Amino acid sequence: MTTRIPSRPSTMRKEPRQARSRATVEAILMAGAQVLGRRGWAGFTTNEVAEAAGVSIGSLYQYFPNKLILSEAITARHFDEILAVLRGIGDETLPLARRVEQLVDGMIGVHSINPALHRVLLEEAPRARGPRSVHDRFEAEYLRCYAALIAQPDDARNRESADAAAQVVSAAVAGVIHDAAHRGTIGLPVLKQELVDMVDAYLLRRRRRERARVGVREMSGSGRATVKR
Repeated sequence: MTTRIPSRPSTMRKEPRQARSRATVEAILMAGAQVLGRRGWAGFTTNEVAEAAGVSIGSLYQYFPNKLILSEAITARHFDEILAVLRGIGDETLPLARRVEQLVDGMIGVHSINPALHRVLLEEAPRARGPRSVHDRFEAEYLRCYAALIAQPDDARNRESADAAAQVVSAAVAGVIHDAAHRGTIGLPVLKQELVDMVDAYLLRRRRRERARVGVREMSGSGRATVKR
């Protein structure tokens, strides 16, 4: 299980402002992701990251005071990549099936890069909790993006159902992809197609159900109006 730690702000010691310092931070994050994926949380050290990045340990500590803060920054970058996929599926004129395919393609792409790192972030790395934590900020935006992707015209009237649907779809996609990354099957075309079909079928069924519910409500309202006349 993932270790939990007390909630606290998990930020870099200072922000890189010049091109050289930004390049240093980029090198540290890239090296950190490789080392964390290769060594796991228990074997992850800032000394090895600094050596792999080609910087001094003092330079690393200017930005990341310990390995927890560094792992949170690596996690935040991974989360940003996931959110970029979700935000990129914004063309509501596309058929739902095509949007689902874009979603699955994007998620598979993100998780196909350094799958060992994703396993460590999911299963081993400690995580802070609270409104300012990387994970909680991500979760809120993650579900908002999914809710926008699967939105139905009547969802404003049934917010609870819409939120539950976003949670179901996001958990299904993440679960299948994380499991595939762990098993080494994430690149199989048949797995992608099965996941697309599963999500598509669920959303199609939900859309039909919501339309039927709206139709019943409209018929009920029409009946009441007839009685009044």
